[in-house]
Amino acid sequence: MYSVVTTKDGSNTLYSNKYNQHYHNIDDGAVFETLSKHVIPAFTFHKNKANLNILDICFGLGYNTLGTIYYIKKNNIKTKLNIYSPELDENLINSLKNFTYPKEFDSLIPIIKQLSKNFHYKDEGIEIKIHLGDAKQYLKNLDIKFDIIYQDAFSSEVNYELWTKEYFQLLYNLSKENTIITTYSIATPVRLSMYEAGFEIYEYIPLKRKQTLAFTSNQNILGKYVDMELKKINNPKAKALYDR
Repeated sequence: MYSVVTTKDGSNTLYSNKYNQHYHNIDDGAVFETLSKHVIPAFTFHKNKANLNILDICFGLGYNTLGTIYYIKKNNIKTKLNIYSPELDENLINSLKNFTYPKEFDSLIPIIKQLSKNFHYKDEGIEIKIHLGDAKQYLKNLDIKFDIIYQDAFSSEVNYELWTKEYFQLLYNLSKENTIITTYSIATPVRLSMYEAGFEIYEYIPLKRKQTLAFTSNQNILGKYVDMELKKINNPKAKALYDR
């Protein structure tokens, strides 16, 4: 079901034959993409927090979760992390103990092995819980408010149900007053789905490509505000995505 692919920064990712997509942009690099598009903007927005609840959609190879741990350890950040992540593919998680991760994650191998075996890891500063199963059903049953949400599912062309207005409404209901969502998608229908669910939309260019950041309230720390009402006026044919 998968093929191992080496990305531009030397880190490995997978190509999914089921979804016909790579898990990461091979021209950017798996580590580069994880840090620049997700971890760094999230931790730039949430500085000096004692605790952070993070929702990682979907776990996949675990780069976003592992990149988060790598980043806080490298920068001596003392924030306590509580990471929750749904993942549909149990066999993929089981296989992670044999996946060749980049050197940046060498110190995290014990964590990877624990997650691959038990879908759970905990120490004095970090707890990670992987939920096997449907992401939307998982979100409906959660009773946790999140500070950070990594929206990193396969694209809406192949993973439509994780980009709809109803899906983002679930995320909005699980958000705090200052939650940040990071995502690679800049598609107008996706942004409209987020906006109609209640989020404020911002465009952000970390180093290379544009991306979208969404917040539960207006902020002036990251990105350029996108006026979605004006977008709708200028592009009346553009529509949000809705559950089928």
